Amino acid sequence: MQNYTEFNRQEWAKLTPHVKLQVTDEELAQVKSLGDELDVKDVDEIYETLLNYIHLAYSFKKEASEKRARFLHIDPIVHPYIIGISGSVAVGKSTTARLLQLLLTRYFPDLQTQMMTTDGFIYPNSILEQRGLMPRKGFPESYNMQMLSDFLRDVASGKKADVVYPLYSQELSDIVPGKYGHIEQPDILIIEGINTLQLPESGQVVTSDFFDFSIYIDADEDLIEEWYMQRFKKIMKLKKNDPNNFYYKLANGPLDVAERLAEETWQMVDLVNLRQYIAPTKQRANLILHKVEGHLIDKIYLRCY
Repeated sequence: MQNYTEFNRQEWAKLTPHVKLQVTDEELAQVKSLGDELDVKDVDEIYETLLNYIHLAYSFKKEASEKRARFLHIDPIVHPYIIGISGSVAVGKSTTARLLQLLLTRYFPDLQTQMMTTDGFIYPNSILEQRGLMPRKGFPESYNMQMLSDFLRDVASGKKADVVYPLYSQELSDIVPGKYGHIEQPDILIIEGINTLQLPESGQVVTSDFFDFSIYIDADEDLIEEWYMQRFKKIMKLKKNDPNNFYYKLANGPLDVAERLAEETWQMVDLVNLRQYIAPTKQRANLILHKVEGHLIDKIYLRCY
């Protein structure tokens, strides 16, 4: 971590002592993922400073782009400021992404902020089954990385008014046929996913090549497993009466069978993916949020050079 400056919560919060974000518990409940923990104190001590740091960096990029355009005597193009959020499953990526979108939209209303996930670039289950990749769903080879790179290239150029991307359904655990998300020239785009900081192979263009700022959410493996299993048990309770849900049959079967399957999935898929492909990208991030028990962020590491 020698390229990072370390802050504890109090040190980080003191960087913006005069800013108080007004967010209610009800709003936090809406952005919070199942099994995650988040309260107003987290907003005060973590996200106030993060929000202002992001806005500062966005302003620097915009100013540099305008100066470059004047120097070259060309019309300025609005290139979105792209933020990538990475980390293991069950670590709280979606919560952080949604909260940042809420705060940016509220406190900088002149900026259009959009959020998306890279889940839509996973191959449909039918293709994964054909290629024998269902046991490795979530691993790098299960994503259509060429499609994702082409999509980001179009978004980053700022030249297209509407760039579409496939949508993934957590309910179906699959790509939704004929359904698409739309990125419409935002000022700030937040992208979350386990593969957003994926390391490049020989000559490969990767997602992080398009990022202006990246965040990695970190925690000890044992804690992430605990959160993963807690979330799984909550899903089982919630989906017992939803026959359209992917987990419906499992949720209505023996609980010990379901929990054993979840444990096997963690050990054989998610933990392997974390160790081999996700955790090694941690020090490519501009900012690392380290979590302990209760999803409490205890340390913040900011890359300063």
